[in-house]
Amino acid sequence: MKFLFASDSFKGTLSSERITELLKEAAESVFPGCETEGVPVADGGEGTIDAVIRALKGELRNVTVRGPLMEERESFYGVFEGDSAIIEMAAASGLPMVPPEKRNPMVTTSFGTGQLIRDALEQGYRNISIAIGGSATNDGGMGAMRALGVRFLDHEGRELEGRGEDLLRVADIDCSGLHPAVKEASFTVMCDVNNPLTGPDGATYTFGPQKGGTPEILDQLEAGMKGYAALLKEKLGTDPDQIPGSGAAGGLGAAFCVFLKAKMKSGIDTVLDLVHFDEKLEGVSLVVTGEGRMDWQSAFGKVPSGIGARCRAKGIPAVAIVGGMGDKAETIFDYGIDTIMTTINGAMEIGEALERAEELYVGAAVRTFRMLKVGMGLK
Repeated sequence: MKFLFASDSFKGTLSSERITELLKEAAESVFPGCETEGVPVADGGEGTIDAVIRALKGELRNVTVRGPLMEERESFYGVFEGDSAIIEMAAASGLPMVPPEKRNPMVTTSFGTGQLIRDALEQGYRNISIAIGGSATNDGGMGAMRALGVRFLDHEGRELEGRGEDLLRVADIDCSGLHPAVKEASFTVMCDVNNPLTGPDGATYTFGPQKGGTPEILDQLEAGMKGYAALLKEKLGTDPDQIPGSGAAGGLGAAFCVFLKAKMKSGIDTVLDLVHFDEKLEGVSLVVTGEGRMDWQSAFGKVPSGIGARCRAKGIPAVAIVGGMGDKAETIFDYGIDTIMTTINGAMEIGEALERAEELYVGAAVRTFRMLKVGMGLK
């Protein structure tokens, strides 16, 4: 028997790495002498850099950048395999970096994210993957592109800083100073939304409220974003509203696609490709995946759906061990997951479940492997 373990973390209780350790112990207790392998995974959200560099024995690079309010911040990105880097926008321009009372998408900028990319380019990394969830910004990506050498000018030719409010002022774009290494690099953007840049489903109206945007602020930003979109089409020949996901991260998705020629790809698929997951499936009898809570959303860009799809393509059974199940969790059966096992083994308060997370996970893992043994007709 050969088992492959690839579970998402259970937020706040169990890391992906610890889950792998528990699964190995449980598998060996039921199938002595079995072969096991674990691979850390994430879906492009929190923990993505850690998962990739652990799987590939990479390392973190620490960098000082400007945060969402242009304050000095310590940030980081991951490097691996000699020429590859993985960046999380949230590590430089994330919403948690802005105190609730200061949240205002008119004044935040993605400049720090651009600084991370610039540093990676200047360190010689040419395959760059960027997770863009959790942003504090709605600047159309102007801040990030400014850090990479693009100049955004007002009607009088003055350079703009690249904050949300500058969407209302931008009249011209000068790309002559774009970092030369951009042409030598390939960029993959981890994105699991299809929102356009403008309109009722665009960056501003969909994501702006959670970033501190009032109705009045959102109307101003949307007017500016429409003008910005028209300018991108006029100056660079690309209509950003025709790019699915261009509205992600306050329009950063549009900037990456237009200025960097980036490819949009789902977060979990990007991570699975980076960690060479398909190669690890060779000779595997069963894959165990999971997440803290499984519901209908798990089928859309979450770790179990990505794992399930890869397993189904190879004809390998896959099961999910989860903390709990919510509405329509069984939808995941249509995405390559064959069954779900919950760690909760009785009526209990959420606090108790979190406190006993490791104990409960071990119990569920042992039950899973014992059930597998029964299904195989083994004693």
